[in-house]
Amino acid sequence: MLRASGIHYHAGKKQILKNVSAEFHAGEFNMILGPNGSGKSTFLKIFSGELAASEGIIQYDEKELRKIPRETQARSRAVMSQHPELSFPLTVEEVVMMGRYPHFDFAPAKKDRQIVEEVMGKMDLINFRERNYLSLSGGEKQRVQFARVLTQIWERPEKGIRYLMLDEPLSSLDISYQHEFLRMAETFLGKDTVIIAIIHDINLAIQYAHRLFFLKDGELVAQGKPSQVLNEELLLHIFSIKARILPNPLNGSPLILFDR
Repeated sequence: MLRASGIHYHAGKKQILKNVSAEFHAGEFNMILGPNGSGKSTFLKIFSGELAASEGIIQYDEKELRKIPRETQARSRAVMSQHPELSFPLTVEEVVMMGRYPHFDFAPAKKDRQIVEEVMGKMDLINFRERNYLSLSGGEKQRVQFARVLTQIWERPEKGIRYLMLDEPLSSLDISYQHEFLRMAETFLGKDTVIIAIIHDINLAIQYAHRLFFLKDGELVAQGKPSQVLNEELLLHIFSIKARILPNPLNGSPLILFDR
């Protein structure tokens, strides 16, 4: 489990997060939603260790994050940032191999190469192996970056928990790859894995999320299972637009229609 307790974050005089507390459980697809500027990415950066909270505590499996060595974190926690930047002309295979860096000192072992090969196959990247990463489209780069983070924590741990964190991973993907991406993430679910994603498409989130977390103006407004937490009043409050919630005719899950 990942636990955030009493998280505050200030950027200069501006308060970005205000007393946010949440628990993200293994075996559940946790998704964070909210309007732009609500503090979603800042919250993820704090519980991934990229930023230090102004106040509050982050715990990984009952251990304070700040007390876990960086190299230990890197072997069990993978983060896909919103806009990963690379300026060197690396091949796709080299970028995916970057996910294995925490697991070897000087050169990848046979196991590392096998994992890279397996993940590239899963993500339909074999034919991109020798392509210059910088020449790829935005969607292709996202697939490569997802493959990179998957290789980092591909093996299930013998003990403890692994953590997969995704910051708006679907923004440049077409519909088929959006679903493929989320289905691939689903295969990671289990009692040994915490998955957290920031998603903008609420209807897509509903189809895959076990638990939703809604942020607005730096505060955690609501959290819970989609069927329990969703209502039209909450959606109006969060997104400032009228909505209706109907049963999806394909699977019975909630379907949200927004008023133009």
